[in-house]
Order: sequence, then C-alpha cells, then structure tokens
Amino acid sequence: MTALQPAPVLRMSELRFRWPGTAHDVLDMPGWNLGAAERLLVRGPSGCGKSTLLSLAAGVLLPSAGRVELLGQDWQGLGAGARDQRRVDHVGYVFQQFNLLPYLCALDNVLLPCRFSPLRARRAGASLERAAQTLLDALDLPAALWRKPAGELSVGQQQRVAAARALIGQPQLIIADEPTSALDDERRDAFMRLLLARCQAAGSALLFVSHDARLAPHFDRVLELAAINRARQGAREG
Repeated sequence: MTALQPAPVLRMSELRFRWPGTAHDVLDMPGWNLGAAERLLVRGPSGCGKSTLLSLAAGVLLPSAGRVELLGQDWQGLGAGARDQRRVDHVGYVFQQFNLLPYLCALDNVLLPCRFSPLRARRAGASLERAAQTLLDALDLPAALWRKPAGELSVGQQQRVAAARALIGQPQLIIADEPTSALDDERRDAFMRLLLARCQAAGSALLFVSHDARLAPHFDRVLELAAINRARQGAREG
C-alpha cells in the first residue's frame, strides 16, 4: 500500500463458511475490502447470510475457507482469548437487539468496552465517565436518563446507549446489525444522522447491515450480498 492508499480496516478474501454438520455453505463469496472511515451498507433479504457475515467480520466465527483480516491480522491466526481482546480493542458492535445489561444504568453500559480494553480506555480520554456523557449527549439521550437502568429505557433510548457503547474509545471498525429495524421513519433517519456523524468524528469505518433500501443514500458504497453470495439459497440464514 502507498501513502495514498492505506491498508483496509477489513479485508475478506474468497470467503466460505459452513455450519458444522451441514452439507452446504452459508456464504461463498469473492473478496472485498472496507477502507478506513468508509461507510458500507450490506443489503439483502432475510436468509442471505448477513448476520453470519458480521460474525465473521468480528471474529466471532471463523471461515471454513478464505481469510478475514482486521487491520492486517487474520482472525484465523489468533486463539479464542486473543480474538476476544482484539475485538474489544478495535471493534464496536451495535446489535439488532442492542444486548444491553438491563440492570446497569445507561452510563455503565456505555463504559463496558473500556473496562475490558485499556486501549479503548486510553483513547476515550482521562475521564471515562465524561467521554460516555459526551457520546450520550451527542446521541440526544437526555442527561436525566443517564443513571437510569437500561431495562427501563424505551427502544429508541436503548438504541442510543448501544450506539454510544460501540463508539466509545474510537474503535477502527463499527459493525451495526439492523439497528434501525424497530424504528419509524423519523427516528430511523435521525439515528442514522447521529451515528454517521459520530463515526466521521472518530474516523471509524462503518459496516452496516440492513434489508432497507432507503438507507443507501447515507453510505459511500452498497454491497448486495445476495448478488455476490454463491452459496445455495436453501443453505443460507441470517
């Protein structure tokens, strides 16, 4: 790579994945890259392998063949503990169901990555709580809710907490799995504006999965997964 072409944040090369004990691949696709600060939308109907793809990108699953590299490191070359640490150091994940700890307050949920990653904690700054508050404020969560248990927040409020948790400590890659699927049009568009602005401010690449074609204008590039996935349709899921 030249100085004008930095190494990609995420690189996938001739990727195949098959669940153990099954006869057919879920994913069989050519290589593609995600550049630094790039915003990529992966689209496709239910069952085309979107969620499986995200798990491979994050090193939660390992491919049956091919390579998945995060910041130049193949996930396959790391043990389970090293993958967990690399994930929390470099990846922020916004889950479709948010996966907040309901008994912890909004602030404590946001701070969780910094508890497990000294690198994320250093990037967040001298005051971790202030960093979390800044993100929640930027994502339009009222300060009166910051100490409230996450389980008592509305869906839209939990979504903002989940986004702040993914963004804290400026991870190089943000992964978002259908986070707008439960929102109406107005809240969806507002959330997208906020998420994209924070990714831009942090210089984070965004890998965003959705079936919603209306989100395409928000992104630098759209990847139609069903069009490039060579696996048999009946074998797919996610």
